Amino acid sequence: MVSRALDQGGWGGRASGGASVAPPPAAVPLPAVVLDGRGLGVGGIVGLAERTARPAVLDPGDLAYARESWETARRLAATGRVYGRSTGVGANRTEDVVAADDGHGLRLLRSHAGAIGDPLPAREVRAMLAVRANQLLAGGAGLRPEVITALVEALGSGAYPVVNEYGAVGTGDLAALAQTGLALVGEHPWAGGRAPAPLALDGNDALALISSNALTLGQAALALDGTRRLLDAALPVAALSLLAVGGSYEPFAEPVVQARPHRGTAAVTARMRELTGAPARPAPPLGRIQDPYGFRCVPQIHGPALDAADALEEVLAVEVNAAAENPLISVADQAAYHHGNFYAAHPALALDGFRLAVLQTALLSTARLAALSEPDFTRLRPFLGDHAPASSGVMILEYAAGAALGELRAASQPASLGHAVLSRGVEEQASFASLAARQALRAGVAYRRVLACELVAAVRALRMRSLEPEPGVPAARAFALAAGALDARMADRPLTADVAVAETLLDGLAAL
Repeated sequence: MVSRALDQGGWGGRASGGASVAPPPAAVPLPAVVLDGRGLGVGGIVGLAERTARPAVLDPGDLAYARESWETARRLAATGRVYGRSTGVGANRTEDVVAADDGHGLRLLRSHAGAIGDPLPAREVRAMLAVRANQLLAGGAGLRPEVITALVEALGSGAYPVVNEYGAVGTGDLAALAQTGLALVGEHPWAGGRAPAPLALDGNDALALISSNALTLGQAALALDGTRRLLDAALPVAALSLLAVGGSYEPFAEPVVQARPHRGTAAVTARMRELTGAPARPAPPLGRIQDPYGFRCVPQIHGPALDAADALEEVLAVEVNAAAENPLISVADQAAYHHGNFYAAHPALALDGFRLAVLQTALLSTARLAALSEPDFTRLRPFLGDHAPASSGVMILEYAAGAALGELRAASQPASLGHAVLSRGVEEQASFASLAARQALRAGVAYRRVLACELVAAVRALRMRSLEPEPGVPAARAFALAAGALDARMADRPLTADVAVAETLLDGLAAL
């Protein structure tokens, strides 16, 4: 039957008029991301969150181990005191719960599903689901494996629970994951694709599900991925600005970086030479003996941001593959260990350092923007104005970039300076990693706008000076990409659309 149907008009035959019929393009399967509690990284989280990847089929051995962990936890809770299973939580930890009280888990989920604020974007919630499923496969939670398969099913279909923004202080994303738990049992709404069939959860499942910083880690992964691209894009933008002001290549000389060989600084120095075609030992400049910091200190200011990004990625690699639930259910020891691995100081401090390092590079971008407005550097009219009297040119971009920089500066305040005493004083400190992750997402938006303002001004200055990078170097491709998209008119006019276009160009510049 199938063969005849194909012969009668299926792909690969001929239409009724005798003409060849081209087959439709074959669907390219999405790359698969393995969730196993051991090897998930930022790229995998982002792929699943943005649906540019799909979850791989789970390893039966990993699910079997998760089931053994769940059965171990049930035995321990039935015969002894296990926090959150045979007791209450927080200040209620001294109150016992009988093993037969299956309603304990649902009460815990319902009481903790009180997140407030706006619903989070789909990509952030899917990032949380990816992290949580992977952590559960590490085998320390003691949670029924059907929860893992349901989370992976949701990732495959695109479904995600409605999760509100606020409900954690860096000691576990309790409210967000409680909302997820209620969605899994059918008491809370899903959005997106086909939701998993409702599950039956008991008193052993609730805390095991919500004892995690999965939302924070997922948001941190998204922020790191997006901001890394902006850090990559910032260097081609800086290279165009350097050319526009006739800047010196001496700061990128090989002997300079060898004298103080920090890893990030060395990487930036090599990249700037690659972008511009500068030699390893450039000749002295013909004009200024040295440039302002915005050009001269690019390696020393941008380099630490790359190092901070690497440090954050190393922290996330540990956290998203960790069995950090409290208590830890040890199958090997047949024991439950009560601990503090849920306290997210490492992510909080790494996120704080990352945002502060990115802020420094944004300050440098605004410094270059100011230099591009200065005739002493460009040999052009003030603010890159045209021939009209008192033309303002790109003057307003300094104000716009300054406003975005102010937003970035506010988002870079260390979240780990926060303090909270909760649950009748028994939880007397908080890392505020959750706030740090949200701030990192906001910081990326503001950083993109700062860089876009510089790009608009750099391309305008190069056009006005009739300059282009040397053919064949990456900066030449960067200029061609930007010049092909940005409006070439020099008369005073609103630049809002120019900056919006420049924002869209940055990801392409990062990929050069």
